[in-house]
Amino acid sequence: MKRWTTGEVSKQRNISVRTLRYYDQINLLTPSFKDDNGKRYYSEDDLFTLEKIIILKSLSLPLDNIRDILDELSYRQILVSHYNYLQEELSKLQASISNTTSLIHMIDLEESFSWEHVSRLVRNSDNSSKKWIDYFQEDERNFLQEIIPNLSNNDEITQQYIAVLQRIEWCIKYDRKPESDEGLDVALKLIELTNENFQGDTELMEKFWEIRKLPAEETGLYPISEEVLEFAERCIEVHFKLC
Repeated sequence: MKRWTTGEVSKQRNISVRTLRYYDQINLLTPSFKDDNGKRYYSEDDLFTLEKIIILKSLSLPLDNIRDILDELSYRQILVSHYNYLQEELSKLQASISNTTSLIHMIDLEESFSWEHVSRLVRNSDNSSKKWIDYFQEDERNFLQEIIPNLSNNDEITQQYIAVLQRIEWCIKYDRKPESDEGLDVALKLIELTNENFQGDTELMEKFWEIRKLPAEETGLYPISEEVLEFAERCIEVHFKLC
């Protein structure tokens, strides 16, 4: 039968010899075998017990509690508990990633980026991020949730819309009119994006555009200034008049 010394277990599990000896002292994990010279060895069952202890410690349980439940729970039960814990941690991490991605995109979109603005955007996102779906039927909601750009994502379509908004901001800053070549370039990109995303459903496209123009507090959508929305609308009108 295979047996392991304290030093071997320490190296295998990256746990200090001092910790293993402490577990032995408090009767949490005592090596099962001792040779004639008094040297102690861990069995395979001991190593499974050590794995249980390591997992339960990762759940932030104190050693006294671990000792109480160690023999009551199977290795599988402990693994399931650990799996559930990791899923919760993953959800927190994914939420943190989404929030950070949103802030990066906000910085890209905002020329003046104050803490008050960040706080308002975060509160708006937390409290009303789904309000806009109330304006649509269920089948429309499902479709729109798949195609509407979301600042918490880093997908290509979101990046493309951010680039268009930045271009509009540039046009406004440097007094490029919707009738200018730059304005018509914006119109072409907007038409291309909306046609691709809405798959030619002009009725739904126009309905969403009207919702998009409502105050962000009512929709939960990222707040875009009236000036930007008016520029986008005007340059598209000019484009179709010239066509």
